[in-house]
Amino acid sequence: MSPTSKTRSSRFGVLPPDDEPRVSTHIAEIIALIERLIARGHAYPLDGDVYYEVRTFPAYGKLSDQNIDKLRDGARVEVDERKRDPADFALWKAAKPGEPFWESSWGKGRPGWHIECSAMTLKALGATFDIHGGGKDLIFPHHENEIAQSQGDTGDHTFARYWLHNGFLNFEGVKMSKSLGNVFGCEQIAEAVGGEALRFFCVSHHYRSPVDFDVEQVSDTRVRFRSLESADRRLAYFYETLAKIDAQGAAGDGPVMPAAEKLVPEVRTALADDFNSPIAIASLGEAAKVANKLIEDGKGIDKQLRKRTLARLGTDMRAVGGALGILAASPAIYLGERRERLIRRENIDVPAIDSMIASRKAARAAKDFARADAIRGELAALRIAVYDSPTGTEWNVRDDEGQ
Repeated sequence: MSPTSKTRSSRFGVLPPDDEPRVSTHIAEIIALIERLIARGHAYPLDGDVYYEVRTFPAYGKLSDQNIDKLRDGARVEVDERKRDPADFALWKAAKPGEPFWESSWGKGRPGWHIECSAMTLKALGATFDIHGGGKDLIFPHHENEIAQSQGDTGDHTFARYWLHNGFLNFEGVKMSKSLGNVFGCEQIAEAVGGEALRFFCVSHHYRSPVDFDVEQVSDTRVRFRSLESADRRLAYFYETLAKIDAQGAAGDGPVMPAAEKLVPEVRTALADDFNSPIAIASLGEAAKVANKLIEDGKGIDKQLRKRTLARLGTDMRAVGGALGILAASPAIYLGERRERLIRRENIDVPAIDSMIASRKAARAAKDFARADAIRGELAALRIAVYDSPTGTEWNVRDDEGQ
């Protein structure tokens, strides 16, 4: 994997793959697989092409709930009068003039659309693997054909145990596509709102549901997504809470408040229910509210119980975040990146702000609280938020809604 790919994967909370196979390096495996399918009576050569005969695979159509007898010419099936059945699909295509080609026993040609997936997964993952993903538009014919090819070769082995088909990504109600010119790159979005905010936005939706991106405005090179900015604020809230939890520290073994025992069980149940990540995110939000309330107001609560509860919430929030691919960066790193992004966006004079912060610190040290409050007010007018803690004073730029 290239260093650039690793950096991007880290930025968006995506684990790097162990293998990134290419079709061009698996031509020998593809040809061998087609030869086996022919030998087993599932495929037939035809004038330099090779087709899979779907009626030799009784389970064809099960994944997509398609009835092979009702499939019609042109209904996502290539029309070729030479085929034994209109539903038969190409495993190998004879090369046309000017096309790339490879040599095979059927002549010069190239793989069909589906066969490379079966060949590469067979080599990398074996006859059966756990999870196969993809857009819901790939269920038929692509994934249906993958099953037929793979199980036609391996026999009764299950190809994939679980299928996860994601909903479409829409832009103002229209599917995002290059042909429509309404595609925005992840790097472009991340520069506006942050990589983890983009990840947070994605896992806040169920993977099978369509996702609508609402663009508020596009000016110069800045693309601002209202929904992603909202996710950015919520994520910042989590990080600020976790930072305060770290300052509290643990208080040894012992019971915690009941509200702190709910997060992990709720998330496990949600993720076991068809990866229901929105429920998991909601539970994470509730845990953050409990932590925030305890941090701000612990009156009437045993101090050790309060500290143990905060420590438990912090640990469990990180564990849940790890499962969802969020909360990966430390609070200081995340908030620092967010501040730098907002500073660039709002053209903040950092030395001037630091000078005002230093003047406020001096006023507080001299117990001139009226002056300190006045400076805080001046900073607020410049849309600068000030955070005081036992370790010092930090500042950040307020977003468009003052949070």
